[in-house]
Amino acid sequence: MRNLIRFILNNHFIILFIVFETISLLLVFQRNNYQQAVAFNLSRNISGYVNSKIFSFRQYLDLYETNRALLKENERLRNSLLSSYKLKIPAAGDVEFDSAWDQQYNFISARIIANSVNKQNNFISIDKGRVHGVKPDMGVISGEGIVGIVTGVSDNFSTVIPLINIDLRISSRLKNTGYFGSLYWDGKDPETAILEDIPHHVTINPGDSVVTSGFSAIFPEGIMIGTVTGFDIEGGNFYNITVDLATDFRRLNYAYVIEDKFREELIELEKASGYD
Repeated sequence: MRNLIRFILNNHFIILFIVFETISLLLVFQRNNYQQAVAFNLSRNISGYVNSKIFSFRQYLDLYETNRALLKENERLRNSLLSSYKLKIPAAGDVEFDSAWDQQYNFISARIIANSVNKQNNFISIDKGRVHGVKPDMGVISGEGIVGIVTGVSDNFSTVIPLINIDLRISSRLKNTGYFGSLYWDGKDPETAILEDIPHHVTINPGDSVVTSGFSAIFPEGIMIGTVTGFDIEGGNFYNITVDLATDFRRLNYAYVIEDKFREELIELEKASGYD
């Protein structure tokens, strides 16, 4: 209390000035319509500015939940696409031919919790694991294109070998011509990869789309990988094609793990046929 009294005594001229100035302004604004309008507009502008900042801050706080909701919605939409289903043919001898569709691909949404882009053997970690249905050798994609393949799984987390890892190769094809080859990362630019094994007689143009071939039980056919930016002849028989990757690994936040419900059946058939 003593300090407060001392503060008032030391600053009483300033305090009196502020009080009288406030009273003067109130009298001016109360008795003049123009000043009232100015004060009202000023207060409205200040209030609007503050409210807009508060709203933006609230939106930022809600961004995580909004992204989660959008991710779940995209997961539901991907699982309902016709490309996720396979036509089921009835067995010979059935009286009624009632064709139906079996879901072949199931998409599991996940959040990226760790990611590297500046190494030769880059890796990614996601927040979904065994309890969510994730298993090794499942494909992983983003909203733009291919991400990689699941390599390790725990109960709640998984590790992914991304496309920008020198140990990964993806069976790919040129969308325009249908010719397929092998796509790999050369360990240099995380935005580009190399497509090889395309015969030199094939017509290639910059901007051509490169997609998954569908020849493995990992990725569905036609998933976007990237676009052709350049090419040259390697060894006289095959092209060496530079592909601009569709997925931006530096900005990767969310992904989808792909479960192929027919994968085990295909693997068992290949083993029985001696292809293993």
